[in-house]
Amino acid sequence: MTGLLASICSVEEATIALHAGADIIDCKDPSRGALGALDLDRIAAIVDYVNGERPVSATLGDLPPNPKRIQAAVRNTADCGVDYIKLGLFDEPTAASCIRALEEECRHNQLIAVCFADRFDPTPLLPLLSTQGFHGVMIDTAEKQNGRLTDLWTLDRLGRFVDQAQLLGLVCGLAGRLTLDDIPSLLPLNADYLGFRSALCVADRASRVDHEAMLRARDALPLRHDAATTLMPHRATR
Repeated sequence: MTGLLASICSVEEATIALHAGADIIDCKDPSRGALGALDLDRIAAIVDYVNGERPVSATLGDLPPNPKRIQAAVRNTADCGVDYIKLGLFDEPTAASCIRALEEECRHNQLIAVCFADRFDPTPLLPLLSTQGFHGVMIDTAEKQNGRLTDLWTLDRLGRFVDQAQLLGLVCGLAGRLTLDDIPSLLPLNADYLGFRSALCVADRASRVDHEAMLRARDALPLRHDAATTLMPHRATR
């Protein structure tokens, strides 16, 4: 069943997402890039507010491919109490080495690798993500002006990616300027979740989240409120 991930940047927006029925509350600062990170104290405040009613994820920011810096960011973000940590693989030549460097972090945290349809094809990385212990993978867009995910990859290609990720035991999410009109065509792909920011806002992605837009997204997706099963892997053990 495909869940609704809502990217929010404050306790006030988390309130809207929670009350509108988002399945995952995703902490992100859209003014700082594709995976802009919120300040740690704000992430902690959101986690405290949600209080276990939904899983909370957080992005690490648009970090360079420096394993030590990424490791430190993972640990600092984990200390905020989030359930899932999303980190970007922006650079194809360094992606594999970054994944390998995070094996220890994967033992203690549920990491989601975010790859970008407008940068490179991450499909060859899926087996490595699985064997290194990543919890999941997400396809997004790095440069929002380049178009929506569905402009960059065909539905067939997205479906093959979702299938391969899930066969390897990885949770798989789709995002990247998705609109509510994309939902009917994406639902048959059976991704674990669809991620939204721009479509939930009153104007652009840097504006505030709109309650009515959140409700429309919720109505278009299956209701899925079991925090214990949201984003669970597709196999019993690694």
